[in-house]
Amino acid sequence: MRTLFLSILICTHALAEPVHIEWDGRFEKKLSAYNLFADAAAQVPNEGLFGFSITAPLFSDYALKDRFIYLPPGTAMAYNRWESFEFPVGAALVKTFSYPADFREPEMNRRLIETRLLIHTDKGWKGAAYVWNEAQTDAELKVVGKQMPLEWTHHDGTRRSTTYLVPNMNECRFCHRATGEVKPLGIKARQLRATGLLDLWKERGVLTGVPDESDIPGMVAWDDESAALDERAAAYFDVNCAHCHNPEGLASYTRLDLSFMQEDAHYRGVYHRPTAAGNSSRGRFFAIVPGDPYASFLLHRMNSTSAQVRMPQTGRTVVHEEGVALIHDWILSLQDE
Repeated sequence: MRTLFLSILICTHALAEPVHIEWDGRFEKKLSAYNLFADAAAQVPNEGLFGFSITAPLFSDYALKDRFIYLPPGTAMAYNRWESFEFPVGAALVKTFSYPADFREPEMNRRLIETRLLIHTDKGWKGAAYVWNEAQTDAELKVVGKQMPLEWTHHDGTRRSTTYLVPNMNECRFCHRATGEVKPLGIKARQLRATGLLDLWKERGVLTGVPDESDIPGMVAWDDESAALDERAAAYFDVNCAHCHNPEGLASYTRLDLSFMQEDAHYRGVYHRPTAAGNSSRGRFFAIVPGDPYASFLLHRMNSTSAQVRMPQTGRTVVHEEGVALIHDWILSLQDE
């Protein structure tokens, strides 16, 4: 809710010097060089940077995320019905990952871990990760990534830990090459329809081409228990899997298409045989067996932390228990035709 609130307050409050993003062929060594935040620890943006929220966030080891957009003065995004919006050269996306000491009090004692910066250059999108210092005053560029031990108190009161993986530049490209080229993943109409931001951005002149609401596809939040189970599963697959598992993605050779637009049950995994999964299927013959979660290798890979087995392969080190429970229940609900 904080990012949505900040979005509504686009450039309406007095802040420090405006954001400064100019691409000269390399990333700055310190995140502060871009002057993104008036208050880094609280993730309060400077003039020119505005926050946003999405309906169904990608799972990243339970990390909290603050999301922001920068547009060069006088420019705007262009609406796209199914894919990410088009951005002008010079635009940037900013996403900060953080952990509270206790997830039952997410706004208290929050530790910033990394901020990822995606800049749209005249040669395409370029991405990098910055790791925050202990003082939470600045973040340093990590070209080769970093491993960081983390501990926290989870939602259920238990103590959890992991070795958080900050991606290197190649891993940034790995995930963001959704359809063969590096581009944003979350700035899509279906992720934003329910947030109210499309109308706000249209009114503010930072998004062009927005159609009537009836023509905008919508997606439910995967954790919205009031929504239909199949709609929740479709949302979960779209945000966590479809950046690779789509007809043009890095996993297109599997012929498993988990994108929101795919309606064919077989291509969505039902009785879909592994293509090149090797031992990762552990004797399971189909991605999804209707009514039988334990025979479905898709769920098995979601429930693994082994680097050779787990899916997604990057972006997580722990099992997403709520996501596994959702897909388990969804497979159980499927009828074998």
